[in-house]
Amino acid sequence: MTQVQDITSPMTAMEKRATVSLASIYALRMLGLFMLLPVMSLFTEQMPGSTPKLVGLTMGIYGLTQAVLQIPFGLLSDKLSRKTVIISGLVLFVLGSVVAALATDIYGVLIGRALQGCGAVSAAVMALLADLTQEVHRTKAMATIGASIGVSFGVAITLGPIIAGQFGISGIFWMIAVLALLAILVMLFIVPNPQRISIHREAEYIPSELGSVIKNPELLRLNYGIFALHLILMASFVVVPLQMRDAGLSSASHWMVYLPVLVTSMAMIIPFVIIAEKKRQMKKVFLGAISVLILSNLGFSVFHGELVGLIACLWLFFCGFNLLEATLPSLISKTAPGDLKGTAMGIYSSAQFMGAFLGGASGGWLYCEYGVTAVFVFSVAIAASWLLIAAFMSPPRYVANLLLSLRHVLPEQAEQFSKQLLMIEGVEEVSLHFQEQSAYLKVDNQKLDKQQLSQFLANW
Repeated sequence: MTQVQDITSPMTAMEKRATVSLASIYALRMLGLFMLLPVMSLFTEQMPGSTPKLVGLTMGIYGLTQAVLQIPFGLLSDKLSRKTVIISGLVLFVLGSVVAALATDIYGVLIGRALQGCGAVSAAVMALLADLTQEVHRTKAMATIGASIGVSFGVAITLGPIIAGQFGISGIFWMIAVLALLAILVMLFIVPNPQRISIHREAEYIPSELGSVIKNPELLRLNYGIFALHLILMASFVVVPLQMRDAGLSSASHWMVYLPVLVTSMAMIIPFVIIAEKKRQMKKVFLGAISVLILSNLGFSVFHGELVGLIACLWLFFCGFNLLEATLPSLISKTAPGDLKGTAMGIYSSAQFMGAFLGGASGGWLYCEYGVTAVFVFSVAIAASWLLIAAFMSPPRYVANLLLSLRHVLPEQAEQFSKQLLMIEGVEEVSLHFQEQSAYLKVDNQKLDKQQLSQFLANW
């Protein structure tokens, strides 16, 4: 009898420990980066050597080094110890934070931010998570990390202005360094050691599959989408905090805007996420969210001198942003073949970081050369181009990824195994990779007969 993992089994204690600890590492690192978003332009514009162009570049530069290094770090972790690569990246992140904290001019902060981005450990963390979890639990574990990023974003946007108000921008960088040191301790003493390092196509970038992903027009649309979203985010936050201050809200009080705006906007998008996923109206909700992003930036361009108008547009902005941030990874997961998901996510993440870099740099340049309105008009143009591209996307398949172990399935049984899996209600796609001992399935969870699947696996 083939000993294939039971799809209904719960996570083991070790898997739960690995998932929670790695999610906390991700959250601690992202918490530090996100805290800078609402305060960077406010607290660096008065530094020696500062110009709007350099402020924008300083905000976005970490995205460039992240985009360049995250895939190489992930590939390096396949050859070396995962933990060694992750700890090395976190040390670089700490070093960059310290350099920025000690900086006496804008150039020092710029160098520190670039070093922070060199700690590109996201891909290596996901690979380690895959090493430490069974196939059938991996998607759930990755979703936990995704949720930790969302929580850290909300906390950081609110916390950043409070800390900066008390201790300045250097205080935030010192706190970021401390959080990264905590992440190193978690990695050393809490994250379990994997028994072996394996290649996981659902979690890692596979260089040989780059062509397949690049040729997929639906994935290219989504990559442009995350690029545009983070370009607009960074460009907007070069000027939005400055406009709120100039409209009469002191920098130390900005958290009083961000907290209710984020909480209420998150509550607002929940019904739309349900409509998108449960009611299977993803494309309509997706296009609607891009339209909201356009409206918010049009509003910014008109009301940037009025505090009430700015706050209203900020709320609208975060409604669109949070909804898109939630639906884009879901669309990538639905669109990419199961055995190409890791490669698709690697390219997607690089596009996101490149968008952040160009958003900061272009936002600072436009603000310097043409004023605040130009930044928002540019953001509207980018969002409008995204809406046009997205309008031609194919309606997504409402499928989820499911992984099964093939450790006890013989290669000569592959055809029979696949055929019988595809006969099970709800199983729509099967890809077998015996070298990695994994079966990658696409399933429709509303139709999947889990009892039949479990019975098949038990009796195979």
